[in-house]
Amino acid sequence: MERSTRLVIKLATGISDAERVSQAFTVASTALASNVEVSFWLAGDAAWLAVPGKADEFHLPHAAPIGEALKNLIENGTVTLCSQCAVRRNINDGDQIPGIRIAGATSFVEEILREKTQALVY
Repeated sequence: MERSTRLVIKLATGISDAERVSQAFTVASTALASNVEVSFWLAGDAAWLAVPGKADEFHLPHAAPIGEALKNLIENGTVTLCSQCAVRRNINDGDQIPGIRIAGATSFVEEILREKTQALVY
């Protein structure tokens, strides 16, 4: 089945807001399983999830592990670490999980303005 819809999700909160983090990953994973092209952005305190091992530290009762969801997004979608968010947290290019790119607001705007694209911010 050809992908005809694109979903861009920006997660702008960290694990201190576990429900929102879990919801963003659940929606992204569901979209991938539904053959939707997914671009997942890590911004704000979610930037820490781009650092190896951090997503595996996340635990929320009755929620799927986000470490596995992040791995699936890297393999089957696009995961982007916000460049300004990374700099503010001293996360340098090369510190992130392989497969996660670093880009800024210009790239985000370009993605969300494409045809057949839906953007969600958590």
